[in-house]
Amino acid sequence: MSRKTALQVLTSCRVNGAWADAALKARLAKAALSPQDAALCSRLVYGVLQNQLLLDFYLGAYCSQPLDHLQKPLPDILRLGAYQILFLDRVPDSAAVNESVNLAKLCKRGQAAGLVNAVLRKISQNQHALPAIPNHSPEQFLSIRYSHPKWLVKRLLPLLGAEETEAFLAANNSVAPLTVQVNPLRTTQGELLAELEAAGVRAAPHGWVPDCLELSGTGDLTALQPFQAGKFMVQDPAARLVSLAAQVRPGQKVLDVCAAPGGKSFSCAFAMGNEGRIVACDLHESKLKRIREGAERLGVSCLETLPADGRMFRPEWEGAFDTVLVDAPCSGLGIIRKKPDTRYKKLNDLFALPVIQASILENAARYVRPGGTLVYSTCTILPAENEDVTSAFLGEHPDFSMAPFLLPDPVGESGGQLTLWPQRHGTDGFYICRMMRHP
Repeated sequence: MSRKTALQVLTSCRVNGAWADAALKARLAKAALSPQDAALCSRLVYGVLQNQLLLDFYLGAYCSQPLDHLQKPLPDILRLGAYQILFLDRVPDSAAVNESVNLAKLCKRGQAAGLVNAVLRKISQNQHALPAIPNHSPEQFLSIRYSHPKWLVKRLLPLLGAEETEAFLAANNSVAPLTVQVNPLRTTQGELLAELEAAGVRAAPHGWVPDCLELSGTGDLTALQPFQAGKFMVQDPAARLVSLAAQVRPGQKVLDVCAAPGGKSFSCAFAMGNEGRIVACDLHESKLKRIREGAERLGVSCLETLPADGRMFRPEWEGAFDTVLVDAPCSGLGIIRKKPDTRYKKLNDLFALPVIQASILENAARYVRPGGTLVYSTCTILPAENEDVTSAFLGEHPDFSMAPFLLPDPVGESGGQLTLWPQRHGTDGFYICRMMRHP
C-alpha cells in the first residue's frame, strides 16, 4: 500500500502540478497507513524526486524505449523500483521488482508489467556495474549525479567552486532535521525538552541557534500535547535568525509585508515579549486565516492580519513602522532538501522574480520610519534574487544603507547581508539583508 500511495503522490505531481509535500500529506491522510508504511511512502516519494535524473540515466541504459516516451505512470513505477534497488538496503531486490510489477499490472496497459520486470531485473543484476556517468564537463556530471538541472549547476560553479557546489548538491539530497523554536510566552527550553522527552520524542538544543530544538521520532507532530498547547512552532534556524538580525524590541511597530505562513511574525512577537504591534500581510485570506490560527495557538496577541499586495502603496502606512520585514517571493532554491521538486521549476519562471522582488522592496521601504529598519530576506541562494536586488535598491535610495548585525557563531558579525548555506551552516539556504533608514 505504501508503494501504491507513493505512486499516487508522484502522479499528482506530474499530472496536476502538485507540490510533493502537500500531495503527500493529503494522500497519507486518506490512506491511513501504519507509521512504518507512511515512513516508507514518504521516503519513496522524496527519494525518487531527489534522484530522478540519476535514476533516469540508469533506467535509460536498460530500457528499450526512452522514459519520456512511456505512458504515465510507467516512468514513475520504474523510478520507484530502481530507487528501492539502488538506495534502500532494507528492501530486498525481489520485493522491489515484484511490487513494481504489481503496480504496472494495475495500469492494464499491454506489456507494461513485462517491461517493468525486465528493466528492473537488469538494474538489480548490474547494480554493482552500472554505466559510468558522462564526465565531459563538471556541470553535466554533477547534474546527473545529484539530479539537479544543468542550468543551476552552471550558476553555482563560479559562485562556489566545484568542491563546494558538489557539497551543496549533496546536502540538498540529504534529510533535513526537524527544527522547532521554543515559545517563550508559554514555556522555557528546559521545560519543553523535558515534556517532549516524556512524550517519547528525541529532542536536543540546536547546535548554535538559540531557542531552537532538533526533534526526531515525533510521529504526528500536531498530535503532541506541547504543540497543541502552543509551546513551540516549526521553524528552520535560518528563518529564526531573521528576527535576531532585525533586532526587534518590545513596544515596536513591525510590518511583515509577505507574512504567510507567519513564522517570522511569530518569532518577532516572541522577541518583543508580545508587547507592541505586528501587522502581518498577505494577498490571500486563506493564508491570513492560518496566521491567525497560529497566533491563537501560540498565545500571540500583539499581531493583526491585513490583506495587502506588497507592491501596492498604502499612504496611511508611510513612515509608520520601526521595522519592516520583506520575506520576498523567490525561487525557493535554498530549500530544495525540504521541497525536492523545486529543482524542476522552469527557468523562465525565475527571470520574472527579481522584478517582483524589487517592486515589493521599493514599496515596503516607504513604510519605514526615519531611523527604522528594513529587512529583506529570501529562501534562495542566487545573487540575482538577493545581493543584486538589495544593491540596486541601495543605489537608488541614498536615505538607506546597510546596517551590520551580529549572529551566533559560526556566522558571527555581518556587514549587513549574508547568505546561509546548508553545506556550511546546516540550515536552509537563506539570504538576510538588514538596512537602516537614515534619521
